[in-house]
Amino acid sequence: MNAVLKKPDLATLPAPAAVQQLHHFAYKARDAEETRQFYEDILGLPLYHIIQSDYVPSTGEYCPYTHFFFRLQDGSFIAFFDLGDDVKAEPSPNTPLWVNHIAFRVNTVEELENTKQRLEAHGVEVLGVTDHHIFKSIYFFDPNGIRLELSAQLANEEQMEKDSTVAHARLNEWTARKEQWRKERAEGKTAEPLKPQQNDRPEFVRA
Repeated sequence: MNAVLKKPDLATLPAPAAVQQLHHFAYKARDAEETRQFYEDILGLPLYHIIQSDYVPSTGEYCPYTHFFFRLQDGSFIAFFDLGDDVKAEPSPNTPLWVNHIAFRVNTVEELENTKQRLEAHGVEVLGVTDHHIFKSIYFFDPNGIRLELSAQLANEEQMEKDSTVAHARLNEWTARKEQWRKERAEGKTAEPLKPQQNDRPEFVRA
């Protein structure tokens, strides 16, 4: 389902808020203590705040929960809901497991490698270190089946700024090609997924 956005008169609207940083990202947890052990004892994120209630403030529905937050160095949080049912959230049935994930930044590649060693010592399977050219990463799953990434930045601010100057043009090209692909798919001319217009990772192309 494609989102349809209205196009109001922008001159009549207030300016968008200056979004400073991520406040928190929230997931369902199977068990609060199991999750705390992973994030606080292994990853070193301190348990910082808990909210408990029988009713959901945003919807008013009855659903008892414990909402608990772990703090990152910049003051943002990753948070969880333990609904008291001892059930882990199911992955999306139409999405590969590697797609939906949350990535945290660490300062150095050495810290990345040290964290990999620490995770593996606790029996956590770790993928990587993976080289993305502008950063390096490791990947692993938490006890709730959530895919996590830790990344160490390699590119400097100048390099990232340079990339930002072409981001809109590249996305516009993708969008134009996708519109054509949708038309061809509707006409039965293709059943293949749309491929990007360029391959930024040619080293992974199989002969």
